[in-house]
Amino acid sequence: MTVLVANDVPPAIRGHLKRWFIEPRPNVFVGTLNVRTHQKVIEFILRNAPPEFGFLSISSHPNSQGYVIERFGPQGSSGREEIELSGLQLIPEANA
Repeated sequence: MTVLVANDVPPAIRGHLKRWFIEPRPNVFVGTLNVRTHQKVIEFILRNAPPEFGFLSISSHPNSQGYVIERFGPQGSSGREEIELSGLQLIPEANA
């Protein structure tokens, strides 16, 4: 399973992503891809997206969490950077 969360997806990229993903909310794409297709989709986005375009990819992975978080572009769709703690990828929340 792969989840992509993006900032303002350009129409050409959105159309390409809809080949493999559903879009349950604007700029959130969910689908099941094999490793090769996942890599090809990421390469397509990076090759065709404007420089300011950023997105976050969360995909299944055979680690203790069962997934891996990857950020691409400026701030990867979020101002928060993930941290790694004891081999776990975590995204910290700001204290209120």
